[in-house]
Amino acid sequence: MSIGHTLLGLLERGPRHGYDLKRAYDEHFGHDRPLAYGQVYATLSRLLKHGLIEETGVEQGGGPDRKRYAVTAEGVTDVEKWLATPEKPELYMQSTLYTKVIIALMSARDAEDVLDTQRHAHLRAMRELTTRKTAGDLADQLICDHALFHLEADLRWLELTAARLADLRTRVTP
Repeated sequence: MSIGHTLLGLLERGPRHGYDLKRAYDEHFGHDRPLAYGQVYATLSRLLKHGLIEETGVEQGGGPDRKRYAVTAEGVTDVEKWLATPEKPELYMQSTLYTKVIIALMSARDAEDVLDTQRHAHLRAMRELTTRKTAGDLADQLICDHALFHLEADLRWLELTAARLADLRTRVTP
């Protein structure tokens, strides 16, 4: 995820200071990985340097002064380009799991054990995500659905690979 583009998108709703941006980011996108304050301010500094945001004032309070930032026209254009650009589909053409299966077969270990262990890990993760999804708000439900669909695809691959182990074994062992 592009943190810079995400902060620009949040700034399109109106000027904010870094603390507000962090809070909004964490609320909408940081469920599993909250944004560090240092990362917020480093990103804001970079966006400011590139003319994608501007300072709109300083708020004084009990603590340090808080600079308010607003997105510029260039920043809005940058967000529009980012939104219009499709993400590269994640292709798992050389996964670690595939490598483990082949190495297990090549070394005369039980590749079925490798697949079973992974299957159990996937099913455990799916149970945890389903529990989280049931208790979560709509955003959390969508995030969990995305992860669950990927895990389901992995499970299909695990089953297909298990069904092909005999053939695969003859191809990778002398």
